[in-house]
Amino acid sequence: MNKETFTSLLKHPESISQKNLLGLSDIVEKYPFFQTARALHLKSLKKSNSLLYNDALKLTAAYTADRNILFEYITSDFFTQNEISDTIQKQEDSYLKLEVTSEDISEQVSKEIDQQLKTELKKADDILNPDLFHRREKSVEKLTKDNNAKISASKNEITKSDLKKNKPLDFTKEDSYSFSEWLKLTTAKPIIREETKNLVNSKKPNSDLINKFIQKNPKLKPSKSIFKYNNEENLANQITYTPEVLMTETLAKVYLQQNNYQKALQAYKILSLKYPEKSGFFADQIRAINKYINKN
Repeated sequence: MNKETFTSLLKHPESISQKNLLGLSDIVEKYPFFQTARALHLKSLKKSNSLLYNDALKLTAAYTADRNILFEYITSDFFTQNEISDTIQKQEDSYLKLEVTSEDISEQVSKEIDQQLKTELKKADDILNPDLFHRREKSVEKLTKDNNAKISASKNEITKSDLKKNKPLDFTKEDSYSFSEWLKLTTAKPIIREETKNLVNSKKPNSDLINKFIQKNPKLKPSKSIFKYNNEENLANQITYTPEVLMTETLAKVYLQQNNYQKALQAYKILSLKYPEKSGFFADQIRAINKYINKN
């Protein structure tokens, strides 16, 4: 990507498309701390609904000095409004391309009405026949079972697709806690090293000096603190939040990405109580997670 193209994207970020993705990737790889380029690269991945978006968001957070600014950026209307406008424009274009032809259908309509009338008369005769009525009842029962089976299968497909962990996460301004929890996936675990014998031996001289000091000097009296602390008062209660306040649908998806299925189940149970109008959807999610746990 040349300088003119990059400058044009800075002035008109709404023109970013999938064809700019490769050029922006090269710039980010060459200049990893170039935060403006990372912002454009992130928007390009989001606009193309790329599976690499989640990983790119983690990497951008690692190179960003202030993650609050990054969170404001990905939850802003500017970040998603172009995607919505593109969808509307595509729908309008498809409507304009539709070809409409006119023809005289009065005779055809008349034939269809006659045929429909004959069909209804035949149905009336069938209803008066007990044998045919019995068969019809069985066929309706079979059709109902088939429909229920299709609905159940479709529900299973929906819940399985919702458990896909590579789908780009859509954070909103209410998901700041969820965003922080999600970023913990990239937190490195501390390396635990065993203490060597040399380290223990090197501390012995210091220990001897401390013991001599304690023997020669009198005990120091602790000074009275100017702050009084009431043991009966639990200060932690002043800053804790109930799970219901922090719980969002995005946080439940974050727990799924962390493979923390028990927390995900608890999250969806809380959400079903918090948003009863979506309790059916959350119940499907709970069934899908339990089914996945039992299989593995």
